[in-house]
Amino acid sequence: MTSPRTKAVPDQLHRLRSGRSRRTGTLITSCLAVCLAQIALAMPATLNGLFQESLQPVGSQLTWISDAFLLPVTVLELTFGVLGDLFGRKRLLVGGAGLLAVGEVVAATAGGVPQLWAGQLLGGLGAAALFPTTLAMVAAGTHTPRDRARGIALWTASLSTGGFVAPVLGGISGTYGSWKISFVIVAALAVVVALVCWLRAEDSSSPEGRSLDWGGQITILIGLFALLYAVIQGPTDGWGSPSVISAFAVAAVFLVLFVLAEHRARTPLLRLDLFRNRSFAVVSVITVVGMFSFLGTAYATSIRIGVIQHQSPLRTSVAFVLLGGFSLVLTPVISRLLERANPRWLLSGGLLLMAAGDFWMATVDVRETSLGTYLAPLGLAGIGYAFSIASLTAVAVNTVPVHYAGMASASTSLLRDFGFTLGPALIGAVALGHAASEFRSRLPRPRSTQR
Repeated sequence: MTSPRTKAVPDQLHRLRSGRSRRTGTLITSCLAVCLAQIALAMPATLNGLFQESLQPVGSQLTWISDAFLLPVTVLELTFGVLGDLFGRKRLLVGGAGLLAVGEVVAATAGGVPQLWAGQLLGGLGAAALFPTTLAMVAAGTHTPRDRARGIALWTASLSTGGFVAPVLGGISGTYGSWKISFVIVAALAVVVALVCWLRAEDSSSPEGRSLDWGGQITILIGLFALLYAVIQGPTDGWGSPSVISAFAVAAVFLVLFVLAEHRARTPLLRLDLFRNRSFAVVSVITVVGMFSFLGTAYATSIRIGVIQHQSPLRTSVAFVLLGGFSLVLTPVISRLLERANPRWLLSGGLLLMAAGDFWMATVDVRETSLGTYLAPLGLAGIGYAFSIASLTAVAVNTVPVHYAGMASASTSLLRDFGFTLGPALIGAVALGHAASEFRSRLPRPRSTQR
């Protein structure tokens, strides 16, 4: 006859193994979901040349194809962070992947630029739910510094894997099919990820002290939208045009109102006292600058190879593989370094490598079509990005209390993607302004002035 204590041991072992299985399943689904979101975000940059040939966008319309996706990702991540904390993160994983699939189908069937924008906007809404939710689930499901370091390293590796897969997928399908096939493939992947998340993800939430802060949500949505609209439309409408000046004014007013609303809110969308933590505040600024630099590099490379040089999407994808592929290769090294070294040193080194790669790339003649020339500068930028993104995430999440993991994750995602959104916007603005100046300078002067 077995004693109650003897029976309890197998039960405890079963619960322990079951708990590990659920945590492993949650980690895997979180990684799959963030990889999907990054694929959908990064893939259009590979196809800029095909968009130009097929849809013939003018002015800032090409920039808006990428930023139509990035805009909802940036302005709604804090909101989705709250919704996940309140109502459960598993629902957001499944719903976000499903909405992303719908957006990709709308984009794939587009016959013109407006419908492509609409599809990108819907897909961006889905990705806005996935980015903060996946990181929050990783943070909530790991309870020791070692496990969290490994979880964050895997999450960032999955993010980078999406950046690696996207150009390859876009390059192959764009070269041997069409840009529409690329969106169809991503839609199919989104359906698969939604099903896997439904079956394998473990739900989690942190409703304590959280509620829907409508004042904060509305003010930050309007403020960020107006700011990004002004930056993107500036080169086309003119920096002194009434629409652009008005947009900058609206952005300033509503971002100030956001700060005031968060000071007065009983349960704020973003706890501003998080920024009293010096490490979190510094990393927040660096996140915007670093991610602007990275995606600005990617967008400029896409314009150089795809739009200016008219090279195929497959050749364009090689450059993007150099930028994103190192994060996947270096994952084991980064994971160990995050456990043993101060992430700030890794972050500083990563940013310096990105800067070196960008300066080197700036010296390459725009008429140079040999991909071998881009190998070293883009490789340096890619290695720097691999160290930077993991270090940024680790510092931001590890410097706040566990019950603020969802808010910190959403804040980090917002700042990262705000930098991402500024990349194409500002690089596109500089490129368009420079191109317009060059075009005007080459026009023949009126005869009356030629003496």
